[in-house]
Amino acid sequence: MKNFVEELKWRGMIHDTMPGAEEHLMETMRSAYIGFDPTADSLHIGNLVPIMLLAHYQRCGHKPFALVGGATGMIGDPSGKSSERNLLDEKTLRHNQDAIKDQLAHFLDFESDVANSAELVNNYDWMKEFSFLEFIRDVGKHITINYMMSKDSVKNRISSESTDGMSFTEFTYQLVQGYDFLHLYRENNCSIQMGGSDQWGNITTGTELIRRVAQGKGFAITCPLITKSDGSKFGKSEGGNVWLDVNRTSPYKFYQYWLNSSDEDAEKYIKIFTFLTEDEINSIIAAHQEVPHQRGLQKRLAEEITTMVHSKSDFENAEKASNILFSKTFKADIKTLDEKTFLDVFEGVPQAEISKDELPQLDMIGALAAQTNFLASNSDARRALKENAVSVNKEKVKEAYQLSEEDLINDKYIIINKGKKNTYIIKVV
Repeated sequence: MKNFVEELKWRGMIHDTMPGAEEHLMETMRSAYIGFDPTADSLHIGNLVPIMLLAHYQRCGHKPFALVGGATGMIGDPSGKSSERNLLDEKTLRHNQDAIKDQLAHFLDFESDVANSAELVNNYDWMKEFSFLEFIRDVGKHITINYMMSKDSVKNRISSESTDGMSFTEFTYQLVQGYDFLHLYRENNCSIQMGGSDQWGNITTGTELIRRVAQGKGFAITCPLITKSDGSKFGKSEGGNVWLDVNRTSPYKFYQYWLNSSDEDAEKYIKIFTFLTEDEINSIIAAHQEVPHQRGLQKRLAEEITTMVHSKSDFENAEKASNILFSKTFKADIKTLDEKTFLDVFEGVPQAEISKDELPQLDMIGALAAQTNFLASNSDARRALKENAVSVNKEKVKEAYQLSEEDLINDKYIIINKGKKNTYIIKVV
């Protein structure tokens, strides 16, 4: 077994550990769990830190449990929240659970028959038959209101001026999560719960229940909440969350998110979000610092994580799409991109539609102004063409150039450039 805590420390993935946790892990194989919110059918990159915690845990020789919070997903965790979330029905939760397991399988070994193979559990399975009276009798009596009120997640929510307060449903969340830990401790010999630093209060409620109800010892390990050096929120792009599901965030956009990291963030991310060794990472950072303009650190980070979350071929396609605007064989290369990736590359570029019947009559003046309004007037179009500033699919053209089906990319798009900075798309429908 490798020293799990030491592995996390050099990667910058430790925030708090309960005394005795490291020694507990060094004695023998231990089971630990992390909970995942099943309110969507995909995880996002904000979930990658706990995923990597479990993955490193398994690689260090221990047994990971991924808990899908089917029951707690019906309540809503108040930690870090300013309002109560929408509640989900069982059918939706089960669908989301299956999708989440498929994504976790990219990081965790669920299938092999080794002693530390990963397991997926859903707290709805043991909470659904629990009556309210049984719960307050068997669980609630062991934890005082004073103890629950002392938690930061509760205090912050109650004292916040931007909220109407906290519902009883949310107030009891820490008891339900605490019971999960007690249940897994008793049924699966699970002695450690891990999570983000904002989960410390919920996790320690579980360790307290284990102490009081089972006369046992549970441990807590938390990781820092990831921030970006510019102060913006990690895991968010202009379009919202960066998801692990290709249907929500394409591999190209996923790759771009990491490629656009600052040097400071990339140095932090490559330790947290890859399985590269300390020596490998130090070598990559040193090489990057010699020629930072080449962005070798960001490229390696984006390669490792895109390959891990998606596939090697998805990474290669995303890399090709990223470099395609600077390709010397642009016209041939651009036609190899599928339509979704093509649209990702040119997201936000002004578009105009024409019919296929109009294409044979579309001259360059029409393509730039008369039929598209890309430029303000026909005279602006003629001036640009005379200045040799216009290209079709990255090849310079004159006013006499006639557009045809030969210019179509994916049978429907033509890229027009005026100078280096102005790009337009004609969509032929």
